[in-house]
Amino acid sequence: MLEILFWIVVVLLIYPLVLYPLSLLILDKFYKENSVEYKDYIEKVSFIVSAYNEEKVIKNKLENIIEQDFPKELLEIIIASDGSNDDTNMIVNEFIKSHQEYDIKLLDVQGRRGKTHAQNEAVKIASNDILVFSDSNSIWKKDSLRLLVNRFQDKKLGYLSGKLQYINDNDNITSESESTYWNLDLKLRAIESKVSSTVGGNGAIYAIRKDAYVDLPDILSHDGFIPTKMVLKGLTAKFEPNAVAYEKAGETSQDEYKRKVRMQRGQPWKKYYDIQKFNIFKYGWFSYFYIGHKYLKYQLYLLHPLLYILNYILMQDSIFYTIIFVLQSLFYILAFIGFVTKSKKKIVYYPYYYIMTIVAQAHAVFNTLTGNSKSIWEKAESTR
Repeated sequence: MLEILFWIVVVLLIYPLVLYPLSLLILDKFYKENSVEYKDYIEKVSFIVSAYNEEKVIKNKLENIIEQDFPKELLEIIIASDGSNDDTNMIVNEFIKSHQEYDIKLLDVQGRRGKTHAQNEAVKIASNDILVFSDSNSIWKKDSLRLLVNRFQDKKLGYLSGKLQYINDNDNITSESESTYWNLDLKLRAIESKVSSTVGGNGAIYAIRKDAYVDLPDILSHDGFIPTKMVLKGLTAKFEPNAVAYEKAGETSQDEYKRKVRMQRGQPWKKYYDIQKFNIFKYGWFSYFYIGHKYLKYQLYLLHPLLYILNYILMQDSIFYTIIFVLQSLFYILAFIGFVTKSKKKIVYYPYYYIMTIVAQAHAVFNTLTGNSKSIWEKAESTR
């Protein structure tokens, strides 16, 4: 019985990391690319940026928005300042005064309740049917806004995510590790989008129909939940790889750790919101994608300790299981060496980075269970 449980855990562990990506690569061979006609289709847009103490980057962000290849008379810009106490608001107001030909609004959201709340408040004053969202430190390619809006000629489309590309992926091993993971994730999203609907987005570049927008609780994130909400509404959630936003990945493992803890705030309960999404008989490929891409990947903090314990019990009378236990232990030792020495050698850094991700999951769950999960956070300075 323990052996069966051991191998079930092994499969559950390797499935999101290896088997699911392989299954999508196979699935990709049986589906044609989405037929998208890049014609001159435009609608009025409300471009929303949430910001907390972004004095270093907010002017560049505003300049990047107005430099988009998009008619200014169809563009409404809303900066939702989430209780900023630096010069963010002053810089935005000065920009508004010097660019009065543009419809730019500063929404000073009081009380600092986090990005999701600021977005919810901004949507309430947004005038247009297409809502576009971005982060303060994201710089878009000049044609990205037009490419996003173009896709909404499809009336079944509810949510569209663009492509986030890291600009410092070769600068150091931390940004390289994150970028390597992210590039694989983008490949999976592209296949999911081609087959059905993608299960994830990114806060740097995405758009939603206003009449499909969902006012989420502060603790949740729109880029994580909106794709599911769209599918449950009978709409689609797609990925547009040609609409590109650029950002810096975190350059220190401390910044990446904090980001990963933040991303999983609300765990373990939030993966069970909208429980009907697991109904594969109703939602088909989307349910399959969600289980493989999202759900199982965020259970690794439970599966790894369980595997180690089961392995320890089974090795008592088996050379085979003893070898597996030794290999597991060696991996954890390499990760610990990477943590202690701060070495950038890949043989210790990659195990350390992987285990850091698992520990961040557990940390997020601990925060939730102890009532310390928060909707606000401090930005990673290495990404600015």
